[in-house]
Amino acid sequence: MLRIATLFPDLLGTYGDSGNGLVLAQRARARGINAILTPVELDDEVPDASIYLLGGGEDGPQRLACDLLAKSTFPSRVRDGAYVLAVCAGLQILGQSFSIEGDEEYEGLGAVDVVTRRGSERSVGEMSVQVGKKLLVGFENHGGVTALHAPTNPLGTIVRGRGNDGVVDGYRTANIWATYAHGPVLALNPWLADEILATVLGYELEPIESVADRLYDERCAALSSR
Repeated sequence: MLRIATLFPDLLGTYGDSGNGLVLAQRARARGINAILTPVELDDEVPDASIYLLGGGEDGPQRLACDLLAKSTFPSRVRDGAYVLAVCAGLQILGQSFSIEGDEEYEGLGAVDVVTRRGSERSVGEMSVQVGKKLLVGFENHGGVTALHAPTNPLGTIVRGRGNDGVVDGYRTANIWATYAHGPVLALNPWLADEILATVLGYELEPIESVADRLYDERCAALSSR
């Protein structure tokens, strides 16, 4: 059974990132896998899950989400290898520190050795990232500049947009996928949803055809023609 936990969708769901859970669940079910999607609300304990999802949010909700998660079992679960997909604010929360509300710095969960500071201008617009042989597409809207410290590797290299710093986007560890791409990112990039599912489940998945896959191919073709 695949258990998917979306953490604090009321705080970290500003850009529709909660839809990433729906995508994972539906693509699993399309292959006959029993998937349960659990939204974790503010007063809930963090449950056991196959994968946890963190989305994007505004400054105040981001800080509150970090405070709540710091008091929960979530940080220790991540350090013990729990799988996580983190987008935007979620990406920043997992790091050592992040800056919001001007230049004031806040302590993150410390699960990854990254630091996010306030950039000189906001990054807003379409973005695309080369991740191995695949292109990740999405939309970014954030004011942070994220620095990765060794041995943390980026998720991919920026083709369009800014991501972390105009050069790379997000980060990838043994158990975490992190990106600045909204969309929701898994709805726009079904290949990434399948990569995550295969990693979490521990076996190769049979390919499926869907409207999302066809739209992804069309989007990539449109970007290459610009």
